[in-house]
Amino acid sequence: MSREEFEDAVADALDGVPPELSRLMDNVVILVEDDAPEDDPELLGLYEGTPLTERGDGWAGSLPDRITIFRNPTLEMCDSRDEVVEEVQVTVVHEIAHHFGIDDDRLHELGWG
Repeated sequence: MSREEFEDAVADALDGVPPELSRLMDNVVILVEDDAPEDDPELLGLYEGTPLTERGDGWAGSLPDRITIFRNPTLEMCDSRDEVVEEVQVTVVHEIAHHFGIDDDRLHELGWG
């Protein structure tokens, strides 16, 4: 899958987020990178920032949170285009959930591990 097709899959996953949740996302940017960090090369996605549940009154003017979706690890773990699209959807939802303050344990309980 080309970089452009992968970015389209990420955009489609974002389009699938219910509008009532999309409207609540605040000061966050979604990025696509080819490779995960060297210390975790199989990582599919990463949320970096301060979850909405932890932000205080002095949050205004802060740099945006970052959600990064990693292309190569996703492509390596999937056997078909359909699997890539499905995994991207799961990863995008998983990382957005971190933006809302939901931790990995709870995501696993909900089936979004």
